[in-house]
Amino acid sequence: MDARPAPRPLLIACALGIERLALRTGGRGAGRRGLGRPGAEAGHWAAGGPVTVLRTGMGPKAAERSVARLLADPALAGAAVLATGFCAGLAPGMHPGDLVVAEETRDPRGTVRCVGTELLVGELARSLPGRTVHTGPVTGSDHVVRGPERSGLRATGAIAVDMESAATLLGAVREGARPVAAVRVVVDAPEHELVRIGTVRGGISAFRVLRSVLPTFFEWHRSVLLPRR
Repeated sequence: MDARPAPRPLLIACALGIERLALRTGGRGAGRRGLGRPGAEAGHWAAGGPVTVLRTGMGPKAAERSVARLLADPALAGAAVLATGFCAGLAPGMHPGDLVVAEETRDPRGTVRCVGTELLVGELARSLPGRTVHTGPVTGSDHVVRGPERSGLRATGAIAVDMESAATLLGAVREGARPVAAVRVVVDAPEHELVRIGTVRGGISAFRVLRSVLPTFFEWHRSVLLPRR
């Protein structure tokens, strides 16, 4: 009799269509499917178990609402949740295409500690040699952060900001204990502020990096599997 625990599902959450497009095109050629439609798209991709990609829509309210609604599905009970997509770097010296692995996510309602940070950093360094990987707190915002506001957020200790990671992980843990993580790609930074994504070199670089991260997410998923209770 097989005594191994049932696979724990993985939910990968991103906000924007262009982020979903990067994940979809990055998944071609490896038996992955179901990434072409809006909303939640499921496919049995990884050794760890079934994987669902959710496009939440922009902003913290949309992210938390979408994740909570999806995790109410019994098929996703106990699912590991990973928030991904683009972010704004806060630290001097960051460049578009750098990677950010959150040690924790923060917003005014609370802080969520991430799981498997060291594994993610190691796997990203191995699979994307030459790319800088930053670790530290990622803070949430309800708007696009520009100019001087960056320095204020940096003073809190955060290394990056986006509008969905903190809300995604907060919504996830409120639906039950589970492994959570956030991996973002810097699309603009203090010395490289982006005006419109996809129209400048920074946006293109970040898109290409996001296309390449799926194997790392699957390895994280496999490593954090825990028996269902």
